[in-house]
Amino acid sequence: MKILFLCTANSCRSILCEALFNHLAPAAMRAYSAGSQPKGSVHPLSLQTLAQAGIATAGLYSKSSDEHAQLHPDLVITVCDKAAGEACPVFFGTAQKAHWGLADPSECQGSAEEITAAFTATLAQIKTRIDVFLALPYADLSAAQRQAELARIGSL
Repeated sequence: MKILFLCTANSCRSILCEALFNHLAPAAMRAYSAGSQPKGSVHPLSLQTLAQAGIATAGLYSKSSDEHAQLHPDLVITVCDKAAGEACPVFFGTAQKAHWGLADPSECQGSAEEITAAFTATLAQIKTRIDVFLALPYADLSAAQRQAELARIGSL
């Protein structure tokens, strides 16, 4: 199963999702990430937060969704905190789609500690969602059941 996480800049939220999913998921599942308007670099606090959680960061980089044109993902999950699809308009073929909105931790205002805490909290929220997703009997669910479960997970 291939999962593509999309957001706007591909420097925080989708990068955190890609790295954490690949850290937790079995080998038969693989996550990728991209942005509709990639910044071209991963936010340093994304990398720091992942490293502090013991999650590999090698190979992570900010990229456009165009780079995955031939990926043919099974599932596309937008993680923009705006309306689903608004800032992340690219969907891939017949892939199942879901929206797991996350606030952008790079937009947090405050002290260095508060900003770092926003990244840590975002990673924790992603972990909760991925843990629930990985516990699903995904292959045994109908398309409608999968969609309902994906929506439920997106509200956690």
